[in-house]
Amino acid sequence: MKGFQAQELTRVIEINSKICKGCDSCKAFCPTDAIDGKYGAVHRVNSEKCIFCGQCLVNCPFGAPKDTIDVVDKVIEKLKNKQVTVVGTIAPAVRVAIGEEFGIEPGSLVTEKLYGAMKQAGFKILDTNFTADQTIMEEGTELIAKIRHYVLGEPSAHHLGPLPQFTSCCPAWIRYVELYYPELIPNLSSAKSPMMMAGALAKTYGAKEVWKVNHEDIYMVGIMPCTAKKFEASRPEFESAAHYWSRQGKKVSYPDVDVVLTTRDLARLFKKLNIDFKSVPEFTDKDNPLAQYSGAGTIFGNTGGVMEAVLRTAHFVITGKELDVLEFKPIRGLTGVKEASIVMKDAKTGKEITMKVAVAHGLKNNVKPLLEEAKSGKSPYHFIEIMNCPGGCVNGGGQPINPMGTSWLDKGKAMFPWA
Repeated sequence: MKGFQAQELTRVIEINSKICKGCDSCKAFCPTDAIDGKYGAVHRVNSEKCIFCGQCLVNCPFGAPKDTIDVVDKVIEKLKNKQVTVVGTIAPAVRVAIGEEFGIEPGSLVTEKLYGAMKQAGFKILDTNFTADQTIMEEGTELIAKIRHYVLGEPSAHHLGPLPQFTSCCPAWIRYVELYYPELIPNLSSAKSPMMMAGALAKTYGAKEVWKVNHEDIYMVGIMPCTAKKFEASRPEFESAAHYWSRQGKKVSYPDVDVVLTTRDLARLFKKLNIDFKSVPEFTDKDNPLAQYSGAGTIFGNTGGVMEAVLRTAHFVITGKELDVLEFKPIRGLTGVKEASIVMKDAKTGKEITMKVAVAHGLKNNVKPLLEEAKSGKSPYHFIEIMNCPGGCVNGGGQPINPMGTSWLDKGKAMFPWA
């Protein structure tokens, strides 16, 4: 791992010119108009505009767009190397989608079966739900500090970003802001995504206290519903674990997350290893502290889930009481933009705070008005959750592809029709 030099990915999605029909279906789903080519002519992805979300890939009726980053064989090689500890961090949306690749009813929650298959493959597990809970604490605490400062007038010991605060766990959304609304970068939460927190955690505390191995022998694999996560893992700023060990006198350089497998990639890996997913013994990994999590982390994969988790945290910290509703329904569901207000009485001062929030998913149609309001300084909200993909991570570009939506020509080649 020594001598690692990060190379940020500049291309994740390409269109196979031999398959493309020039039908413009991809253009209808691309949130950044990153598809070039006239109707009827072969299309191409403009990587300078692309945010790597993969919505073109999962919605093309002919299966022309493809994920260019294939690391399945590389991960298998690491799994077979007894000197390497391969750690997989599983996003919440994966466990409700992976079963589709093996004939299980879509939407089935197969967490224990997935754990069992990963154990059989040779993975150690760090559940992304664990670090989703960490994200909630970080993002929620950051929001609370801003509310206490900007709304209640309390002094702050350090610089705080402006309100509204935007979520920061969706890498396609982050790239969208960087490319198209750079003036709003200060509004993004400073918290890393759950996947990137998992990578840093695995190569520090996980290596030392849980698996008791040399941190340089950890190979961290993100298992995500998202093609943009491959880009996120490649960003050179994510070397927190290496920085930590360097401060301990160990001069090392490596990424927090080595590679990312999408849900489709993981299914191929299991098949290559002859793991029969449907019959694999279930496994709970109950003795692993990094596989423990709350219900708040679990709902991250659905639009509104991050917001609800943070609201519950903020409400408890500010009022000293749990939010007294089982489901915070105003921010649930698939409406394009959802908004809600929640009144909280500050336990410290007795003052009432009305926190206004908004949730949006699908950059293509729903988000721009919220961003223009924030850009002009006229946003009425304190906190805004944004996810690129319609419905959130559950419909990410790395999820199973419906054969009727992707390969009308040959359903049997729905996963990799260009192969």
